[in-house]
Amino acid sequence: MKILIIQQKMIGDVLVSSILCEYLKNHNQNHEIHYLINWNTLAVIQNNPFIDKQIVFKSEYRRNKLKFYSFLKTIKKAEYDVVIDVYGKLESNLMSLSSNASIKTAFAKSRSKLFYTHTIPIKSREFPDTFNTIDDRLGLIEPITGPVQNTIPPKIYLSDNEITEAKAFLISQKIILEKPLIMISILGSSNEKTYPLNYMAKLIDRIAKRTKGTLLFNYIPSQLQEAQELYELCKSETRKHISFETFAPSLRKFLALLQHCDLLIGNEGGSTNMAKALDIPTFAIFAPWIDKQGWHTFANKNNIAIHFTDYFNDEARNETKKSIKKKNNQFYDKLKPELFVDKLDAFLDLKILPNK
Repeated sequence: MKILIIQQKMIGDVLVSSILCEYLKNHNQNHEIHYLINWNTLAVIQNNPFIDKQIVFKSEYRRNKLKFYSFLKTIKKAEYDVVIDVYGKLESNLMSLSSNASIKTAFAKSRSKLFYTHTIPIKSREFPDTFNTIDDRLGLIEPITGPVQNTIPPKIYLSDNEITEAKAFLISQKIILEKPLIMISILGSSNEKTYPLNYMAKLIDRIAKRTKGTLLFNYIPSQLQEAQELYELCKSETRKHISFETFAPSLRKFLALLQHCDLLIGNEGGSTNMAKALDIPTFAIFAPWIDKQGWHTFANKNNIAIHFTDYFNDEARNETKKSIKKKNNQFYDKLKPELFVDKLDAFLDLKILPNK
């Protein structure tokens, strides 16, 4: 059976959805799995043994209708038996329609039945206390596999050479690997997903003082100014522990650096999901408007999450996601570090101090 899985969203979405490839391969080794993603997320699925072909959706397909039409013809020519659309937007609707696959699954939306043979309700919306984003995605493959019983975590597959090169780079940066090495997710993918910098600086001061380790800042070149601002907000003693110049020039090289870290701490997002996929313990701060239940996957002593509703649930109870997003800064301001530093200390003590 030839199967196309479509997921054109962000890194975290692409990584989480990659478990569908593994489930399908485990169901039948003869399934041929193709995974369609945006070019900027390719790094997190490279070397994945459960994906037979990676199909990159180029940005030019959005800008040029003729190129998009030509791309749709390649989808039709591939003669897929099954299309699993995790994305569910107009682009993927048209891909599914073009495929002529006999089985087409997607989440139930207003127009889904026009394009798909099976539409799956998003259970995490109906039952927020018992279902999350992984459960929802597994529902998309059940028309092929039947009920899925067990949850397997997403995985990132690095080569030995990538890991060795990253280690050599850390040593060249005069980083002592025998000391704790902690990746700090200093910024979210947008301002609305970024914990206030003055609060983050306080947390970084505490982490540096408690662990005496080396801290790496995770950011992209366009965020350099914000990264420098945060660095200056940290105490002078803390700055001695920050290796600010240790920067990965690509996502794949970042993953190799992350593999050598003991922990990832900071803003919830793609980096949190990547750390989990590398089996690196995480301490994540969710934006007030993001659904913690839906995205705090594999919650356990290795993966801790903080959310506004943990402390101000009464205030958020009657709010919609849209209204919370409008008040995002107001809610962030209330989520002071003092509210959860005890949880951070316990996490650091459990994960760092006994091992170093």
